[in-house]
Amino acid sequence: MTSFGSTSDQDDFRPRFSAHPTRRNRPKMSQTKSQATSQDQTIGPSVYLHDSAQLYGRVSIGEESSVWPNVVVRAECHEVRIGRYSNIQDFAMLHVGYGHSTEIGDFCSITHHATIHGAKIEDDCLIGINAVVMDGAMIGKGSIVAGGAMIREDSEFAPGSIIAGVPAKQIAERDCAHANRQNAWQYHWNAQAYKAGNHRSWDGPEYETWMRNKIAEIARDEDLTGIR
Repeated sequence: MTSFGSTSDQDDFRPRFSAHPTRRNRPKMSQTKSQATSQDQTIGPSVYLHDSAQLYGRVSIGEESSVWPNVVVRAECHEVRIGRYSNIQDFAMLHVGYGHSTEIGDFCSITHHATIHGAKIEDDCLIGINAVVMDGAMIGKGSIVAGGAMIREDSEFAPGSIIAGVPAKQIAERDCAHANRQNAWQYHWNAQAYKAGNHRSWDGPEYETWMRNKIAEIARDEDLTGIR
């Protein structure tokens, strides 16, 4: 899987938040929830894992990733691997297939209500709301799967694909890695805020300044050139 700059570069863009002073009756949210529920699980201390997320079986989550409310991850066989700086959004389902692990690359966004079932998602991809990716499928680096798409078993899509439909097919070729990485960084910012109890982190000049700087940094990243 790819990496994004050096550790020191990433730390320069790490947002700083303080807890909201007036928030009351807020559901308890784990800052890192780094403790594993079984010896098979590997969850780094920098991961944001919401208390309502449910993980079962052999699951690993890379550094600085986030797992949001009501996500379910199950690995009764094989394993589920989530890379670095990826986000698994509310109500998403990650499940192994009988013959396949589920693998999510670095800087991926698995958006609300999406299902990944025994499939491989390469780095810098975005899987749209309510999309389904079935056993043995592979989504190439820097691709977008449109909301509601249904990707059949063993389907393979090249890097830089725009995929839509039921059943899904490639409808365009476009290098979406920059935009997808921007989305992943937005969710990383959001996760840092949620750790501090700030649920309005995208509202204000601090975020806007940070995002402009981050977009400029992403545009200079040689790792993201030449996908298409």
